[in-house]
Amino acid sequence: MPPKFRIVLAASIACSMPAVAKEPTYPKAEAQVLDLSQKAIAIRSVRGDGNKTIDVARLFGDALVAGGWSTSDIEITPVDDTAYIIATWKGSNPALKPLVISGHMDVVEARREDWERDPFVPVVEDGILYGRGASDMKFDGALALSTLIELRRQGFKPRRTIVIEFSGDEETTMKTSAIIAEKLKNAELVINVDGGGGLLDEATAKPLFWTWQGAEKTYADYRLEVTNPGGHSSAPRPDNAIVQLSQALVKVGAYKFKAEQNEITKAAFEKAAPFTEKPEVAAAMRAFAANPADETALATLRADPAMVGLVGTTCVPTMLGGGHAENALPQRAFANINCRIFPGHSKEEIMAELVKVIGDPVVKVTDVTVGSVASPASPLRPDVMAAVAKAMAKAYPGVPLIPSQSSGASDSMWFRAVGVPSYGLSPTFAKDSESFAHGLNERTRLSNIRPGITYYLSLITDLTK
Repeated sequence: MPPKFRIVLAASIACSMPAVAKEPTYPKAEAQVLDLSQKAIAIRSVRGDGNKTIDVARLFGDALVAGGWSTSDIEITPVDDTAYIIATWKGSNPALKPLVISGHMDVVEARREDWERDPFVPVVEDGILYGRGASDMKFDGALALSTLIELRRQGFKPRRTIVIEFSGDEETTMKTSAIIAEKLKNAELVINVDGGGGLLDEATAKPLFWTWQGAEKTYADYRLEVTNPGGHSSAPRPDNAIVQLSQALVKVGAYKFKAEQNEITKAAFEKAAPFTEKPEVAAAMRAFAANPADETALATLRADPAMVGLVGTTCVPTMLGGGHAENALPQRAFANINCRIFPGHSKEEIMAELVKVIGDPVVKVTDVTVGSVASPASPLRPDVMAAVAKAMAKAYPGVPLIPSQSSGASDSMWFRAVGVPSYGLSPTFAKDSESFAHGLNERTRLSNIRPGITYYLSLITDLTK
């Protein structure tokens, strides 16, 4: 084919092909995400002396007022040394239950001497934002908040009321989390921006897959304690408190709770198996999804620290103490058992099972859990799943979507406990090697900003129009 003809043909084909859609940009919203993220990170919102969580609430409240909210639509409430914020964008149809967008403002402690940079001085280097809260979760909060302001800037008028709220002690006692859920228990559903997220390829930084969180295990702590009159160590007694406690701990350590799955964990195993590097684990995931009674698959999954929490309740000793002198028989021995309870079981039920496993009345078992409540899995609602799929297709076309159940805890559990479905739906992607939430040198990629706004604009519009 002569070169000239090729050029003409190529031009003809190009003219006949549909134009490639230009990626949308949001200059004001994109700039606001970074600005709010940096200002929020600079505020030390850590429990204890000098807690400035209320200043984060004021920062977010001021941004909303500047974005069109009235001061009467914003509630900032101090609680102990922290605070929470609830802001309402009234919909045109008051008969519709509100959509809640949920997050938190507090962060875990970070010490300057441990970090490469000051954790409360935000720094941007090579397109990455560093600072405490960059990934958990001040950046995600700023992203959701700035998108709401952009939505209002574009003239959108929701039929369903939109409530955005941020708790102030999610990382500790969750007192404000419980208060907020009780106040908003009439909601239709919750988008929790502190849950879910995507994985980037380590070499190329391209998106591999994205997960959304639809359930989480219940956190529980139980104290095991044995007391004894004690005595002189030169006259040992058959009932030694340390020995008796040790025998109980061996039983707890060896015990396996019943294997379980729900529709979320079943789908997670099925969809995540192709991305699992170990062939034997991938095979076990498929086999367990098909049959939770498959003992071979179960043994493989229980042997993998990344998988054991997905197949049932787990309980493990985490703290131990006892005795009062080197030359005295122990008068007391105690241990903490930390459990992550599969949805559908109460803390009381699991404690009763531990008592039965230990089988020794001399070992006293007490529930000492703080800041946790049992909650069911959220349903796989077709309207939510469709809106999520549409939003992700706009932001990250072709990226697989995988449901997940968290072994950790978030504010979602408080909403689920009062009957409101909650979904962890953060659009933020990261490499596994860059996941430093709660750890040193926490960070997030600024490349998340634009597609994150695209995602939230679509998701919030579809769930409130």
